[in-house]
Amino acid sequence: MDDPLLAVSWPRRTARLSIRRATPTDVDATWAFRQLEEVNRWLTRAPSSVEEYRDAFVDPDRLVATLVVELDGLVIGDLMLRVEDAWGQAEVADRAAGVQAEIGWALHPDHVGHGYATEAVRELIRLCFEDLGLRRVTGSCFAANQASRRLMERVGMRREAHTIRDSLHRSGEWLDGMDYALLREEWAPLPPRSRGPGRRRRPADVGRRGVGDPELTD
Repeated sequence: MDDPLLAVSWPRRTARLSIRRATPTDVDATWAFRQLEEVNRWLTRAPSSVEEYRDAFVDPDRLVATLVVELDGLVIGDLMLRVEDAWGQAEVADRAAGVQAEIGWALHPDHVGHGYATEAVRELIRLCFEDLGLRRVTGSCFAANQASRRLMERVGMRREAHTIRDSLHRSGEWLDGMDYALLREEWAPLPPRSRGPGRRRRPADVGRRGVGDPELTD
């Protein structure tokens, strides 16, 4: 299995957080918040038991793309970083291999409102462009998930599509979706003095819409 993240030195540190690769021992710490309805209502999967969650979490294809976010040694969230191929015509398809990434996020509700998700996702984007040399980062969410949309806009991502009732929620309702992206040439890293605590916000969920795993919230 290809593992582009082997090229990165871990953990990565921001002003307040530590980000590292997930291991099977992170099941219980991430289940503590992913089992909560306020977290998983926008996520791809809502397992009914820790055993079901463990089976999904340790799947090699998922685990290889999962990072955990720690605050003073405590796991407070998780991230997804999945390197993907861009679409390319047959004659140039090899040049489109492994040039972009899809990202996602989830945060424990006890730690929402302090800018931690914004801080973690900004570092994730920086890692994509600076460390991995990717050309494009994408993310998606249900249109009703306003917190996720605001987070993507806050970190500089651009809305590319608003799809109409294309995504089936586990409630049985067909919902709109939104797709966001950011190109390397559009990305502007924050100066060092701007990397401190974020503005306090009202608690809200953040997550991804229906494709792939894992997903995340702030």
